[in-house]
Amino acid sequence: MIKAIIFDFDGLIVDTESVWFEAYKEVLLQYEVELTLQKFSEVIGTTDEILYEYINSNAKVPIVREKIEQLVKEIVKQKLIKPVLRENVEDYLKSAKNAGLQIGLASSSSKEWVESFLKKLNIFDYFSVIKTSDDVSKVKPDPELYLKAIEELGVQVNEAIAFEDSLNGLIAARKAGLKCVIVPNSVTTHLEFENYSLRLSSMAEKTLDDVINHLLKN
Repeated sequence: MIKAIIFDFDGLIVDTESVWFEAYKEVLLQYEVELTLQKFSEVIGTTDEILYEYINSNAKVPIVREKIEQLVKEIVKQKLIKPVLRENVEDYLKSAKNAGLQIGLASSSSKEWVESFLKKLNIFDYFSVIKTSDDVSKVKPDPELYLKAIEELGVQVNEAIAFEDSLNGLIAARKAGLKCVIVPNSVTTHLEFENYSLRLSSMAEKTLDDVINHLLKN
């Protein structure tokens, strides 16, 4: 029996990933660094350390990480003034609530970042448990975020479903013992996902009831 669903945030609820990619790509041109989608996708759902190792080894001019981060954040802030939910996200939240399921969130981003968007999009109240980088010592692909979310939701791992868009998120969910539904976005769709429970092009492809029924049968 499924008692809870746990959502990732970035790239799954709002497609912030493509915005971050375009912002980094634009800023890094100043340092003569060509940022590929493949390289950027390696850091999706986890920390930025791999990204900055790549920048440091490929920059033609000296870099100041703080300056790059500031410029990127300014571009992202402008592009996300009016964030948009990915297709059928709210339908899933409403369906879960109507079915009496608990709804959690597990994100490698900061609590301030995540909660500000949830409130702006008027979906904050759907979530009974929100776990972010502020709550753990290690973010995804480590399973700690999911393990803490499961514990606070008060369910067993076989009673919950994780929804993810990234490879690091999938790895974290599977390490925690969860069924995981992959819903890639334009930045992550090329990744070689393995060992997932179900893959959707978007949440419009199947209703939440259909997803749950599919997973219970397989």
